[in-house]
Amino acid sequence: MAVLALVASTGTVAALVYHSPFIRGHRVPKDQPVPFYHEHHVAGLGLDCRYCHWSVEKSSFAGIPPTSVCMTCHSQIYTDVPVLEPVRESWRTGKPIEWVKVHDLADFVYFNHAIHINKGIGCNECHGRVDKMSAMYQDSTLYMRWCLDCHRNPEKFVRPREEVFNMAYEKPANQEEIGRKLVAEYEIGNKVNCSTCHH
Repeated sequence: MAVLALVASTGTVAALVYHSPFIRGHRVPKDQPVPFYHEHHVAGLGLDCRYCHWSVEKSSFAGIPPTSVCMTCHSQIYTDVPVLEPVRESWRTGKPIEWVKVHDLADFVYFNHAIHINKGIGCNECHGRVDKMSAMYQDSTLYMRWCLDCHRNPEKFVRPREEVFNMAYEKPANQEEIGRKLVAEYEIGNKVNCSTCHH
């Protein structure tokens, strides 16, 4: 009996540790070679997601902006701030900054940004309110069950395409009614088979 209790409690502890923010990186900011404040750039300056992540509507990857995008502004402002020296060095040498990936899916998972964007899934559904984040962190668990919740019930999450990049978008009280219309209009199919995400 004691052995059975030990095995059960060990399994429970292992499951809790595996699902903890410590292991998954959920809501834990990652150190970057240069501190980039989404809150300042998005909420403060009003930059649209696509200014930096310009490939998100056309590609499976959102893309990390090249240094030239940063230097659009930082060749004119904050030109001698020490914390931005890695950006200036990257610009001088042509060597890209090695950013630390925040939303890092397992290698066996396929995710296409363009499909989700074009089907009316807003950036903050997965990435959270980046306009309120100083340091970027993984807002969602990225567990398969989390993905499947949206895939099984897209009407709860889909929004008008013109609102996809609106960080402050709030779902209306009749979200599911509107969602059902958008699911039909955007021809969103039921994508819950394994091969959708696991190629």
